[in-house]
Amino acid sequence: MTTPSYSSSFHYISHRIQRFLPNSQTVALAVILFFGSLSIYFLSDLLMPMLASIVIAYLLNGLVIKAEKKKISRLLAVYMIFSIFITCLGFFIFVLMPMVFSQTIQLVQRIPDILKSMQTEIMHLPQMYPQLMTEDSLRKVIISVQNELLQYGQEIISGSAASVVGLISAMIYLFLVPLMVYFFLKDKTILLEWFLQFTPKERYLTTKVWKEVDIQIANYVRGKFVEVFLLWAASYATFSTLGLNYAMLLAVLMGLSVIIPYVGATLVTFPVLGVAYAQWGLSNDSFIYIVIAYSVIQAIDGVVLVPFLFSEAVNLHPVAIIIAILFFGGLWGFWGVFFAIPLATVVKSVLNAWPKTHQKKLDRVY
Repeated sequence: MTTPSYSSSFHYISHRIQRFLPNSQTVALAVILFFGSLSIYFLSDLLMPMLASIVIAYLLNGLVIKAEKKKISRLLAVYMIFSIFITCLGFFIFVLMPMVFSQTIQLVQRIPDILKSMQTEIMHLPQMYPQLMTEDSLRKVIISVQNELLQYGQEIISGSAASVVGLISAMIYLFLVPLMVYFFLKDKTILLEWFLQFTPKERYLTTKVWKEVDIQIANYVRGKFVEVFLLWAASYATFSTLGLNYAMLLAVLMGLSVIIPYVGATLVTFPVLGVAYAQWGLSNDSFIYIVIAYSVIQAIDGVVLVPFLFSEAVNLHPVAIIIAILFFGGLWGFWGVFFAIPLATVVKSVLNAWPKTHQKKLDRVY
């Protein structure tokens, strides 16, 4: 016979479980999220080529769908979009990367000269603000910064000369990733049907969350790629026209800076203005032109590009964005930073769709 205390404890536990997992739909969503997160976290290194292929195929699939809407067969659309992708990949590997690599080495080798030219101006600060710093303390800071920059520069140069194992891995990835992208695009329906047979049948809530998130992630990631490309192209054209050294390297940094909201634009300011200062000095008109051009590009990006490209993206509080960057960047590095906002959007959508205690239970949908 069940004692009253045991019965009350059982009902209390059941009530708590139902509060967080109100029905089978929620359980299915929780299971998918749990095992998906564990797989990505623990197997990310092994599955990186596949994950990269899925992301690229996901981006290209939007272009395939647009081509299908123009009465083009899916197979022909896949061939067309994939050919464009391979062309862009070839440009990136054989044209862009060698230029960036060469200019990076040149800039690293010039770091001592750049710091020496800046040291004269910096050493005037103790005379202007003697109450804040002394000449000796400032010299120690300069030496420390110089040593750190030189160390980072040597690591970049030595690390860029890839080992045999790293080179072989890169070659394998360059073969496997485009191949998997092609099959993910061509056989999307077949692969999805195969995958769905391993998921719970009661996945109405999961489908609801995915439909809500799909639009946001697609708009954000594709918009981010367009923003990176436009900012890189505009920066390279501007810097080349004005005769700034290392124009390609700095333009690439400008494009990549938009990946990290708020922080990226601040960080890229130092190399751009630092190179301009070392090349012309503060009093030269060319330095002023670079400052103006850089400010205009950043303003156009913030005032025009971002509202236009991300008008349909879910609004997130700046604090939420920063926390997402720190959290997901700490988990998955560069890709965690890049996908921080989409992942934060996923979390927000899950929380919004999660059944509340006052809501009715969802009907079972098989």
